[in-house]
Amino acid sequence: MRILVVNKFLFNRGGSETYIFKLFKRMKELGHEVEFFGMQDSRNIVGNSLGLCTRKLDFKGSVLKKGLYPLRIIYSVEAKKKIDKVIRNFRPNIVHLNNYNYQITPSILYSIRKYNLPVVQTLHDPQIVCPNHKLFNDMNNRTCEKCRDGKFLNCIVQKCIDNSLAKSAMGAAESFIYRKLRAYRLIDCFISPSNFLKDKISEMQAGLPADKIVVLHNFVDEKVGMAGGTKKPYVLYFGRIANEKGISTLAEACSRLPHIKFVFVGCGELEYKLAGIKNIEFLGFKQGEELKKYIKEALFSVCPSEWYENCPLSILESQMYGTPVIGARIGGIPELIDDGSDGLLFNPADAEDLAEKINYLYCNEELLQKFSSRCFDKIDKFSIDKYIDTLTGIYDMSIQTRVKRSVQAV
Repeated sequence: MRILVVNKFLFNRGGSETYIFKLFKRMKELGHEVEFFGMQDSRNIVGNSLGLCTRKLDFKGSVLKKGLYPLRIIYSVEAKKKIDKVIRNFRPNIVHLNNYNYQITPSILYSIRKYNLPVVQTLHDPQIVCPNHKLFNDMNNRTCEKCRDGKFLNCIVQKCIDNSLAKSAMGAAESFIYRKLRAYRLIDCFISPSNFLKDKISEMQAGLPADKIVVLHNFVDEKVGMAGGTKKPYVLYFGRIANEKGISTLAEACSRLPHIKFVFVGCGELEYKLAGIKNIEFLGFKQGEELKKYIKEALFSVCPSEWYENCPLSILESQMYGTPVIGARIGGIPELIDDGSDGLLFNPADAEDLAEKINYLYCNEELLQKFSSRCFDKIDKFSIDKYIDTLTGIYDMSIQTRVKRSVQAV
């Protein structure tokens, strides 16, 4: 099968790109042909045979100072023309969309439609109902659903995107325009990594038929059931050091448990919150084998998020190595942790509850061993090959649906 993958970033930038590169590397190994379309960047590690990308656009940077006009952020003529050329050259069987708003823009949907190609999209975040992609207000550090039913004016009023009126206005305009145009109806199937996100999108009236959204949890890409490391007496957090990740709550819990060592791996704007807490060892950003070592050797890890996590890879990566997780009872996190069986859940933003759960598990070696064993038992269902089996079934279904529509139209 020939698959054209669309994502704004074509280099390792975050969880979405990790998903994309691991997934399609494996699909290539299984015999599929894959090309990519996205933005130009010196760090790109994938592309297409024509070498076509759109010009780099940093929406998070100083948009107006760089002379980038709102029209290009809302509707990219460049992306529409270039993906047309890529499609004519590569002749894909299907297009798989990922993150493309603001830089690539949904303008590409109209080029894809010309060729009657089936289109699927993985929903890495709730952008389709929330212009700032997070359903989280950074100013008051709380989840936010004020844009439900297409009320995107709230994004402007609250300056939801980088606390910038200009960026928030452009984000709201983009969401409003494509909702009115019903552009997302051009997509055959949406893949949601959690039941939570599927339900939330339906609840917030995104205008998508429920039967167009299928749930397919993320995967792990290493040998399932592999041995974990020799455990060492520390509790691990790895990920962004940011407000929505619950760092303030976790830092407070750490200060309440001076007898427990905590290791933090990652980087972000709240690093200063960790300073002065004597039982925290902050290691900064780590990746690859070095990061795996810390995950394998931890007694357990913590996922204290205070926003609507979708399907956190950090949880699956921990469980893959037999490292249980204590997670916040929010978003898609409870779908990955069987409370009391292979991990524990706590009330989000509740440092006291989190500290109690950490201390309870830390002091219960027998329970830790039981949780660890059950993590190994359950992780098999998240293997990358099983994921690909389901995904190719979705591809086949989307292709057949397009064929039936073409026959009916004749």
